[in-house]
Amino acid sequence: AAEAASSASGAMVTMAGPPAGGNGTAKQLPINNGGTTDRYRWTQTLKELTAEIWLPAKSTAKQLEVTIGPKSLRVALKAGGGGAVLEGELEEAVVPAESYWTVEDGILVLSLAKAGEMAWWKTVIRGDPEIDLQKIDPETSNLQDLNPDLRQTVEKMMHDQKQKALGLPTSEEQRNKDKLKQFMAMHPEMDFSKCKF
Repeated sequence: AAEAASSASGAMVTMAGPPAGGNGTAKQLPINNGGTTDRYRWTQTLKELTAEIWLPAKSTAKQLEVTIGPKSLRVALKAGGGGAVLEGELEEAVVPAESYWTVEDGILVLSLAKAGEMAWWKTVIRGDPEIDLQKIDPETSNLQDLNPDLRQTVEKMMHDQKQKALGLPTSEEQRNKDKLKQFMAMHPEMDFSKCKF
């Protein structure tokens, strides 16, 4: 759909736009773990976010000024082009040096590398419509993608689940048995024959 917008100079600018229909104020159901606003649509993985930003008709990459900061984003048309297309504070931090953009068929495709811990974003620009994070479709991840502490926890949980399925003791149960065995060895004078464990 195309949409007319007024530029800073007062001239009318035709923009490629989102599908018809409003977003309302309620949280959106995530589509590919992202959402849609009146200016862009976006998707995400735990490590990266991709936004497709609708540009004024016939815009080229040479006419754009794209600034990606650690916590900010600004997409604007260069001098005389009508000002900012999208500007604001990002929901979370990104790694600018690992983020990039390109223009395809009147749409700016922006790829943002998320910084820090792997996390889901509820929106791209603070104040824009949010998605319902409870409805996210988690992606399958490899153990080597996880940080060492989380990886250790997941591996322990997987081991314990396998042990239970085989009718064997979990890590915690085995540790308690070993402590009891050690205590019994340290106190041979005590009679444990009538104890139930």
